Amino acid sequence: MNFEHTPRAQALLHALEAFMQRYLLPHNPAWHRSVQDKVYPPPFLEDLKTLAREEGLWNLFLPSLAKDEPGTALSHLDYAPLAEAMGRLPWAAEVFNCSAPDTGNMELLHRFATPAQRTQWLMPLLEGRIRSAFAMSEPDVASSDPTNLQTTVRRDGDELVLNGRKWFITGAAHPHCKLLIVMCRNAESPAETNDHGKPQHHQHSLVLVPMDTPGVQVVRNIPVMHHTAPEGHCEILLRHVRVPAAALLGVWGEGFAMAQARLGPGRVHHCMRTIGQCELALELASERTLERQAFGKYLSDFANVQDWIAESRIEIDQARLLVLQTAWLLDQGTAEAGQLRAQVAAIKVVAARLQTRVVDRAMQAFGAMGLSPDTPLAYFWSWGRALHLMDGPDEVHLRTVARQELARAQARMGASAAYFTTPEQLQAEPRLR
Repeated sequence: MNFEHTPRAQALLHALEAFMQRYLLPHNPAWHRSVQDKVYPPPFLEDLKTLAREEGLWNLFLPSLAKDEPGTALSHLDYAPLAEAMGRLPWAAEVFNCSAPDTGNMELLHRFATPAQRTQWLMPLLEGRIRSAFAMSEPDVASSDPTNLQTTVRRDGDELVLNGRKWFITGAAHPHCKLLIVMCRNAESPAETNDHGKPQHHQHSLVLVPMDTPGVQVVRNIPVMHHTAPEGHCEILLRHVRVPAAALLGVWGEGFAMAQARLGPGRVHHCMRTIGQCELALELASERTLERQAFGKYLSDFANVQDWIAESRIEIDQARLLVLQTAWLLDQGTAEAGQLRAQVAAIKVVAARLQTRVVDRAMQAFGAMGLSPDTPLAYFWSWGRALHLMDGPDEVHLRTVARQELARAQARMGASAAYFTTPEQLQAEPRLR
């Protein structure tokens, strides 16, 4: 494993960082002012997107991008440092058409869409003309176990009929969000609630639902830790929503497997953006401690503050290496499924813990200012806390890692006994071959 950036990745990273310095950071106050004035997306965003595409900084995340599709295809490992750089400015990803959940949705469509679905939905997404959302979690069940999901889809002649309620659906309040990819439980008739007798991981399907379909109601944009995201984390009611049967994505009953397929790359993206935010938090905190004085000393002279800085540096570098290893494994395509699943689960836990710890220390160094909107720290911390739950709570991911480790232990059961030194073993004579 060599985690040194390839020449191509280095060149694109330098170009992206220069673009952000030249165009995005000068627009950052205007972006916040526009959102505050409820003008979203800001009017200058489309110009920035056009400029980014002209400079070859577009659709950087999709390794399987075809030559006739717009963008710059990168491996997961090459894309990772670019995602980290974008993470420092949360609205930056949209400029480069690399926003979640669009990236995962584009990957799903790229892998499973029919030619007609690609024309209707994938190409507009790749061109940045529309946005999308992925509707999975629900308020009435523990969505950490997707087999609990109760939103149903049934066949009715040449149509599919959906009923249910989803919430915390990221991106659904964006004015350009035109597509919901909805995860539903299969129901063959109005009286049925699932495909009886089928394995529980083969009872769900993914359906492509236009946002303007009758029966789709965005009930509210739910604030996260009292922060209301302009793109939304929405509650959505689906009441007798009818779409053509051709709106089924992939195979009936394979929705669970398809949804799992989008998680690996998506979590690498999330985690690298988190690392970018933690790097910025550490930079801000370090500079703050060098310029602020208390009790006749600079904050940087206090041993406990030095410990904060050192711990943050160590933890960021550890997390980055684990995420890069996961990106490398995804690129290799040779990892055993259980190993890869555990690795992806591990980085999700590590990233959430990293962000809350590192940003919390930075907020402490800033004092009262760290609680205000004058720095990005309060937002970073709130988002880090949400990451402990979003895309599955820490406990579920820890369970995945533990199961993989226990399976490995079961496979080698007894092999570790050679390292014991019991009294009986001390008396035994070693035998040579």
